[in-house]
Amino acid sequence: MMTLRHLASTAALTALGLGLIAPAASASEPAPTTFRGRLQDSVDAIHRTGTVGVVAQSTGPRGKRHATAGVADTGTGRAPDIRDRFRIASTTKTFVATVMLQLVAEGRVSLDDSVERWLPGVVSGNGNDGGAVTVRQLLNHTSGLFNYTADFPAITSRKGFEADRYTTWTDEQLVEIAMRHAPDFAPGAKWAYSNTNYILAGMIIEKVTGRSWQQEVTRRIVRPLGLRDTLTPDAQSRIPGPHLRGYSGFGEPGPAIDVTDFNPTAAGAAGAMISTTGDVSRFFAALLGGRLLHPAQLAEMRTTVRAAELDPVWPGARYGLGLMEIPLSCGGVYYSHGGDLAGYTTRDGVSADGRRVVAVEATGDGAPDLSTEKAQNKLIDQELCADGKR
Repeated sequence: MMTLRHLASTAALTALGLGLIAPAASASEPAPTTFRGRLQDSVDAIHRTGTVGVVAQSTGPRGKRHATAGVADTGTGRAPDIRDRFRIASTTKTFVATVMLQLVAEGRVSLDDSVERWLPGVVSGNGNDGGAVTVRQLLNHTSGLFNYTADFPAITSRKGFEADRYTTWTDEQLVEIAMRHAPDFAPGAKWAYSNTNYILAGMIIEKVTGRSWQQEVTRRIVRPLGLRDTLTPDAQSRIPGPHLRGYSGFGEPGPAIDVTDFNPTAAGAAGAMISTTGDVSRFFAALLGGRLLHPAQLAEMRTTVRAAELDPVWPGARYGLGLMEIPLSCGGVYYSHGGDLAGYTTRDGVSADGRRVVAVEATGDGAPDLSTEKAQNKLIDQELCADGKR
C-alpha cells in the first residue's frame, strides 16, 4: 500500500488544536524558535493542507523533538499524542524485506530463488510464470506482476470498503486477483510498484520458516528492538490503545467516513502493520545503523533501481529491497518507505548511518494536488538537512 491513489491503479504514484512535546533544552541546543519551532511550523503546514491530525518525531544527535497538530478523533476533539498508534501501511514492506534478508544471511533462501521454487503453481496463468520471477524482483518491484490492489474495491472505493471492511482475506485470494491479469512487463524489464510482490514475499517467509510473516517480524524485529507499540495484526480490525482515527472520502463525492476499523488481511505483508512515530524511528535507526542486517544484506537492500513512477512526489527516487532512496536538497540521499492506506499517510526518512530519523503521520485524505505529500517531504528533508548533518 503506497497511497490511496497508488491503490487505485497499477502505477505506484499518480497525481499522489496544536500541540508540542519536547525534551527540556540543554545548553548545547539552539533556542526553541529555531529547532522546536521549525518542526512545529512544518507540522502546522501539513495540517493546513487539509489533513485531520498530524504527529511528527525528529531524532538526531541533539535528541528527540515532537510536534502535533489537528485532532486525533473528530468525534471527541481529542488532540493527537505522539504516543498514538496508527496504520503504517506500506512501511510494513521494509519490515518484511528485512526478515527476508535475515533468512538470506542464514542461507535458508536466496534472492535469486524463483517464486516457483517456494510457491509451486501460485504464480501462473494469463502469462504469469513464477519460474521467471525471483525473490529479488519481488522485493524491488521489478517482477512485472499486476498490482492486485488495482482490482480490489475493498480498499479503493467507499462502497467496496463499507461492504468488505471486516472481511478476512487469504493471501491466496489476493494473489489470485493479480493472476486474473497478464503481467505488466517481463520480469526484470522495468520497475513498477505492485503490492502483489509483498503478499508473495510474506507467503515465502511462511514457507521457509513454518511461521507467518507476522510471527517472524515480531520475533526478529519487534521484540528485540522493544517496539512495544508496534503490532503485526492478522484479522483484528481494531487498533488497540490510544490511536489516531482515520478518515477518507475515497476521492468520491460526499463527506469522509471513519475508516479506522478495518480487517488488515486485505493488506497482508504489503501493508497491515500498526505502529507509532517513535517505534518507526527506532526501527529505521536500527536498520540503517546495521543492527538488524549483516553488511552484505544491508548493501543488497540499499542496491537500488530507478523508480521514475515516484517522481511526482519524490523526484529522482530509486528503490532497493523494500527501501526507497531519495535525494536530499542539501546533497546526498536519505532512505525511506512511505505508506498510505485509506485515512492514513505515513512518511519517514533516515540518514545513511541511521543517526538521524524523521517519522510523520497524517490522517485524512489531505489535498488532492499533492501539496500534503510535498509538505510532508519538505519536513523530512528540512530535518535531515539541519546543520548540514546527514
